[in-house]
Amino acid sequence: DLEMLTSTGMCKGVENYARHLTGLKEGDTPYTLFDYFAIKDRKFLVIVDESHVSLPQFRGMFAGDRSRKQTLVDYGFRLPSALDNRPLMFDEFIHKNCQFLFVSATPAPLELELSKENIFHQIMRPTGLLDP
Repeated sequence: DLEMLTSTGMCKGVENYARHLTGLKEGDTPYTLFDYFAIKDRKFLVIVDESHVSLPQFRGMFAGDRSRKQTLVDYGFRLPSALDNRPLMFDEFIHKNCQFLFVSATPAPLELELSKENIFHQIMRPTGLLDP
């Protein structure tokens, strides 16, 4: 991998070396597209469709990824630094400096809590049917 990185600037699985290439410390929040927008000083909106399903999936991504990679590290198939190439933890995701729009016909308590008083009720659906 080092030879490929030196000669071509890339290698298969280069994402597993992200911590070393970016100078982050072990366990630091990895860089994401959110950080690109923050650097560009842009205000942006993240639309989370079907948020009653999406948010629990975001919440579970870190644990699922960690479990899979920990096994690879334990058996020597990956270096421990591969654990730092990971999805955001839910708290890291939800506290990014952006605006979220949660879209759901059946919002869960979490969306309602995060939205506070900024809730819009769609009375008529795009199909023309009234909301039940």
